[in-house]
Amino acid sequence: MVPMRTVSARLLMLLLVVSSPTFYGCVVPGPVVVTNDTPLGPGQGGGPPPWAPAHGYRAKYRYHYYPDAAVYLDVSRGVYFYLHNGRWASAPSLPKALAPGLGTYVVLEMDTDRPYEFHKDVVKRYPPGQSKKQGKSRGSGKPFE
Repeated sequence: MVPMRTVSARLLMLLLVVSSPTFYGCVVPGPVVVTNDTPLGPGQGGGPPPWAPAHGYRAKYRYHYYPDAAVYLDVSRGVYFYLHNGRWASAPSLPKALAPGLGTYVVLEMDTDRPYEFHKDVVKRYPPGQSKKQGKSRGSGKPFE
């Protein structure tokens, strides 16, 4: 018969092994802080910027961007993003003042649900007035089919 002291020691050892942090994974002391930092850009290990043409698994959102009006349309959700009194607004339809002057659009595939966060970069790539020369096009500049 095994002495009770040995059984207790074995149970205690088993309990310590099962409850140890290495068994479950890492334990981080203190709170975990989640930030919404700017993603890494080209040359920083983060790949292409979110506003650049995204092909494959990274492409989550598809927008029609109207350079002449600075308006984004989320195609799948049917939501417009536009500037209103210096701030970005979103709505299922455009204000009457914007609707007639949209012009042609460029298709952008992005991995963000807030395309306006990268508006400065998008405007550099697709300045107002340029879409008339190219017609409808994808983010890569190829003709839209």
